[in-house]
Amino acid sequence: MKRVVITGAGVISPLGNSVLSLMESIASGKSAVRYMEEWAGYCGMNSHVAAPAEMKDEKKIPRQNRRSMGRMSIFAAQAAEQALADSAINISQIQPDRMGCIIGSTTGSAISISKAFEIMLFQKDLSLLPSSMFFQCMSHSAAMNVAQYFGLTGYVMATSAACASSLQAIGTGYEIISSGRQDVLLCGGADELHPSVTGSFDVVFATSVKYNKTPQMTPRPFDKDRDGLVCGEGSGILVLEEYEHALSRNAKIYAEITGYNTCGSGSHISQSEDKSIVQCISSTLNNAQITYEDIDYINAHATGTIQGDKEEAAAIKQIFGKTSPVSSLKGHLGHTMAACGALEAIASIAMIDKGSLIPTLNLENVEPLCGNVRHIRQIEKADIKTVLKNNFALGGVNTCIVIRGYAHD
Repeated sequence: MKRVVITGAGVISPLGNSVLSLMESIASGKSAVRYMEEWAGYCGMNSHVAAPAEMKDEKKIPRQNRRSMGRMSIFAAQAAEQALADSAINISQIQPDRMGCIIGSTTGSAISISKAFEIMLFQKDLSLLPSSMFFQCMSHSAAMNVAQYFGLTGYVMATSAACASSLQAIGTGYEIISSGRQDVLLCGGADELHPSVTGSFDVVFATSVKYNKTPQMTPRPFDKDRDGLVCGEGSGILVLEEYEHALSRNAKIYAEITGYNTCGSGSHISQSEDKSIVQCISSTLNNAQITYEDIDYINAHATGTIQGDKEEAAAIKQIFGKTSPVSSLKGHLGHTMAACGALEAIASIAMIDKGSLIPTLNLENVEPLCGNVRHIRQIEKADIKTVLKNNFALGGVNTCIVIRGYAHD
């Protein structure tokens, strides 16, 4: 099997549109969550908080490309552009069928889908639909648009497993490169905010509703006063590269992916369960050929939901006890859905580089059922070599990867 390394990263996030701005913001304890005044007019909508990202410089993307992009595809293209620049890779010098992209999203552009239905249901005139709208709405919109924008002719895939989408994209990219079928892949995910997105979590009682007037107090991962998740948006893209290929062009290597697994719970469509999370983590460690003692930090999925946080903490306790420090970045960023795995993996790699662990924001009183694991409560200096990244999704989908800081052989 080939080794798979990370040679570039790009970020569009609720806390800035670069890796540097993201890391400076979370290190200083900033929250991106705000009250969405414009959502107050929706009947039956209980959660009015979200973590929006800022769209900037979108017109730098030529109109010919941009017209088929919804908000999330623009985010993905901008994050991919950063990642490619960071990797210093020259696409024209790579064999065309050896470079592609795998980018996940929950659905197509939620904004564009909403606009399409408004036209069809209320005006009932399909001639009013822009010809480009379909390309914004289709489920592989982000992957397709990034591939078209950069002229990628290798693998083009779209993972769609809600909140596990981008980590599945990274894990799938790892498997494809390690098997020798591609040399370079842009991997990650993108998503966008819309009332229908928060509403879909709202109707299953998964959103935070008690902090509409104090938005920066939520979400509260692992905290006894947590009451649900807060939706965010953005994109995180990584350049994954076969190790020898990276060495041949003298690339800067940030980290190496050494293990991956994804599995289903088969038990409940909307509730996490510790048994299947334990299975996923254990299989990931086995794939990486390491034990729980080798994990120096766990970047938890922990969205601030009552059930999800409890089950993840129980799984971590069963495998790690209090040996490995744990934190979630959802208190800072909200739940960026299909982008969360990639954004949080990028932040975890930066923590490895800086030797500094960032605590869970808004974790003031640990819920007893989330206890007996080593929660990070303040910034900690640490020698971090190996990280476990967790992501879980509705439908009982579990996904984990192991990332190791790069050291020259």
